[in-house]
Amino acid sequence: MISRSPMPYKLSASLALHSSDVRALASPTDDLILSASRDSTAILWKKPNPSAPFEQDRIFRSGSGYVNAVTFVPPTPDAPSGYAVTAGQDMVINVYRLDSPQEEPVYTLIGHEHNVCALHAASDGAIISGSWDSTAKVWKDFKLAYDLKGHAQSVLTVVAIDGEEFITGSADKTIRLWKQQKAVRTFAGHKDAVRGLALVTDIGFASCSNDSEIHVWTLEGDLVYSLSGHTSFIYGLSILPNGDIVSCGEDRSVRVWRDGDCIQTITHPAVSVWAVSSLPNGDIVSGCSDHVVRVFSVAEERWLPEADLKVYDEQVANQALPSQQIGDVKKSDLPGLEALNVPGRKPGETKMVKNGDAVEAHQWDATLTQWTKIGTVVDAVGSARKQLYQGKEWDYVFDVDVQEGAPPLKLPYNASENPWTAAQRFLQANELPMSYLDEVVRFIEKNAAGVSLGGGGSQYSDPYTGASRYQPGSGSVPNSNAGGDPFTGASRYQPAANTSVPSHTGGGDPSTGTPRYQPSPAPSGPAQGGYSDPFTGANRYQPTPPPGFTPAPSSPAPLTRNSSNIIPHKTPITFKQCNIPAMRAKLTELNSEVQKEISTSTLALHPEEVALFAQIFDYLAAVNGGGRSSGQTVPNEQHIEALINVLDRWPAIHRFPLIDLARLIVAFAPQSLHANAGLGDRFMDALLRASDWDEHWTPPMTKPKERNILLLLRTIANALQEGAKFENITWALKIFQLAEPLPNELFTSPQRIVGSTLLLNFSCLTLSSPPEPVLRSLVFGSTLMFIANHPSDAEAVYRALVALGNMLYAAKQFNTPLPVEEAAQVKSALEGFEKVSFALRPGQSTADLAADKRKIVSVAEEILATL
Repeated sequence: MISRSPMPYKLSASLALHSSDVRALASPTDDLILSASRDSTAILWKKPNPSAPFEQDRIFRSGSGYVNAVTFVPPTPDAPSGYAVTAGQDMVINVYRLDSPQEEPVYTLIGHEHNVCALHAASDGAIISGSWDSTAKVWKDFKLAYDLKGHAQSVLTVVAIDGEEFITGSADKTIRLWKQQKAVRTFAGHKDAVRGLALVTDIGFASCSNDSEIHVWTLEGDLVYSLSGHTSFIYGLSILPNGDIVSCGEDRSVRVWRDGDCIQTITHPAVSVWAVSSLPNGDIVSGCSDHVVRVFSVAEERWLPEADLKVYDEQVANQALPSQQIGDVKKSDLPGLEALNVPGRKPGETKMVKNGDAVEAHQWDATLTQWTKIGTVVDAVGSARKQLYQGKEWDYVFDVDVQEGAPPLKLPYNASENPWTAAQRFLQANELPMSYLDEVVRFIEKNAAGVSLGGGGSQYSDPYTGASRYQPGSGSVPNSNAGGDPFTGASRYQPAANTSVPSHTGGGDPSTGTPRYQPSPAPSGPAQGGYSDPFTGANRYQPTPPPGFTPAPSSPAPLTRNSSNIIPHKTPITFKQCNIPAMRAKLTELNSEVQKEISTSTLALHPEEVALFAQIFDYLAAVNGGGRSSGQTVPNEQHIEALINVLDRWPAIHRFPLIDLARLIVAFAPQSLHANAGLGDRFMDALLRASDWDEHWTPPMTKPKERNILLLLRTIANALQEGAKFENITWALKIFQLAEPLPNELFTSPQRIVGSTLLLNFSCLTLSSPPEPVLRSLVFGSTLMFIANHPSDAEAVYRALVALGNMLYAAKQFNTPLPVEEAAQVKSALEGFEKVSFALRPGQSTADLAADKRKIVSVAEEILATL
């Protein structure tokens, strides 16, 4: 039998003065609450007397950045009312005396290198702070005492046991116990970022996480028990005077736990309940994304009047909920309101019922022993409840037809997760190319029928971990055409009415977007052209060109055998396809994100940089439209310098539109790199740094690095375009030196194709003038290594073979023949291609693959005949 509070918690106060999310709370006494907000303020709320309501007493403004953490330091002889301590985006910890009207902080603690997101004070006045810089710091007498280093990621929550022992929780999923500055124990058990900590009397402490679990631990490292019930991220914890645990999270709720059971769920009329705290009298304080601080009490004398409580209940009941949050059932199977006559089995249990044409969600309130309406359900239609796949339960397990004649692949998906994450997991698990990403996401979105509700716009991410969270919208099903390219915002491919991903047997060149070698006509495919370039939003595979369509002269074409001889191939392949408006919009969007986020606001574009980037986009838009008016500014040294500066300071995950912009500058304004002798070298060095070329080559690559490396390789390939001179690409030697020791298997298939194109383009330049011997030898060796390793993609091998043939042709042309040992290496690398088994690409027929292999054998035989 569940133990219950004598009275339920009901609303006691709504404090609505903040203008943005309330992110942190402290409530040390019955008459004092501190709240911190993204509106750049912290507010002190006080009761003039025990029977009076809370009122704003003071506002602390320390800067323009978000205030993400707040704590209270107990009174001292110098400060008989204690101190308020705030911190946030400005990386500074500010200390204010509560008995002083002074607006400026009395102490400013400096030392963190990123956003300070957690604060706690011990009874002796020691303060511990946690930061995105992956450290925690302990301050005594308002001076740095200990630097706690050891976490691999941001320290998101901290607790001071006393002035010498501390606990920290991190986005690296671990918790650490510290004695002074030494980590004495690590607690591993959460599956995601640790977001909250609270000391539990006579046991140890409790922790909560983005994995939706609460764990209770002893300080010796034993997991005592876990609490499950939240349905999304859990952001905060507090302990009531009677020992009950209070938690809050992304599922709109504050939950009260006793003896391992949830005894009450307090649903809020907001998406995120960011923070929770408790008063010494047992009242609960919450801070939410709707900007409001609320106080809940079990004491009936502190409840709001019945009319106000009814208004609050109506606010909660009128929230629109997606069916995925509460179960997936057929509307026709739902019972009527009579089902609410049957008591719930546990606190927080949710039931959907029909009320006329509407579907309502009701939650069992064990304290009131009644069902309480928590919202109106939209899109309450589905196929089944949880499905089991590979030992785990999923909301959906789709059958996806990728290749005709092959059995469908299983795509598991939970409605609470980001479709892009699920699509990437599916493609990686089945070794499918990332060029399918757009279409798989669209398939998920269509068949999972996700709904956006409430008041937001763009999808939100957890600001600490990047994980997706539910973002409310307008309460209606989104436009079927909504949802742009994840990188540019450009429109995605809209699938036909069938429920499988089209096979696209014709396919497209995964590096350039143009059709590959086709021995037979490609299938008709969708009218809109199928795929979008995942970086620019431009259409890729276009099986049936629209009327009047003529490929632009600069569009890259596949290598085909147009005569009896393949070698020499004189025309480089460049990557000039683009969607300038989409790129421009994406850069603006990301700059806005950088500007708004706590840790990156100082990295945003300066006004003069905004102007320079606008000139670049104007120029590119004009040349892609077929010409350039006299009003456009051709990119010059000033523009290149601006791009270098931003590349060097933006976070890796935001750099891709900058690197892609570099690709187009190099393609359409190569003269801009030749303004002075060292500019091109510095530009390429900046691109190498931006793509993290020198870091983390252990497979698999992170997704930001995979994307950035692909764009870097495209940029280099464009720099080796027709007409380029070796004297203007002095950086090429360094590029090939850095690439030489990297084995081919570290690269993805699209990267290998672009890499082989880069080799091809270099070889085209050697037909016009000989490079320096050391550079030629380096590229020659890289090409041989590429061929000898036989990557699985036939197109990549073919391009590398043509590159080798070009360089051998040029060696004869300029009378610089290969040494005997190098000629022997060539013969060894080229013999036996008839026996090589190349991989069949998804959507490629065996006839296509056989034709590709014939091309490879032909060019290999042609090269061997010239030796």
